[in-house]
Amino acid sequence: MHSRTPAGRTGRPRSAAADAAILAATRQALVELGWSKLTLGDVATRAGVAKTTLYRRWSGKNELVVDAVAELFDELRLPDRGSLAADIEGVVLQFAAILARPEARSGLMAVVAEATRDDALRERIRASIVDRQKRLVLTGRTRAEARGELPPSKNPEESSRTVDLIFDMVAGAVVHRTLVSAEPADEEWVRSFTRVLLEGLRS
Repeated sequence: MHSRTPAGRTGRPRSAAADAAILAATRQALVELGWSKLTLGDVATRAGVAKTTLYRRWSGKNELVVDAVAELFDELRLPDRGSLAADIEGVVLQFAAILARPEARSGLMAVVAEATRDDALRERIRASIVDRQKRLVLTGRTRAEARGELPPSKNPEESSRTVDLIFDMVAGAVVHRTLVSAEPADEEWVRSFTRVLLEGLRS
């Protein structure tokens, strides 16, 4: 798990243990209370910290929930499974499993809805979740090029656009499948999705 430091905070040294307790308590509250009933006061009580400790770290519920959910996505890994198809299938199944967790599902849906009218929150989601997980696409593409499964990138700008496109396709498909359509992203669906994605990449 990556160490996390909420953006835009300065002042006294951070306590990693306090941060971990607060983020874990936030996820617990999301499961037990849901988005609408979650309060920073309840999170502070669950984490065993003073409310002032929590407010020094996060300015409000939106930012706190983004960081709590982002920590879940930091669990994603891309082990080398021997082929691009197997690598994609493995990480997509991990992604779907995270989205199946109540704290991820309720937290992500809530902050995305709030971000439609909050530019700063939308940027925090992009920085804390989206941009952080694009590392997986970059790793997978580099590995596939080394295996000869994909042609080498012609230039950095083209490579960056491709990484963005692949991420959008994977994240969009899995989020829509699991959170909008409420259908299982099981192994059969993941294999079919991967086949379609690879056909596009190789063309």
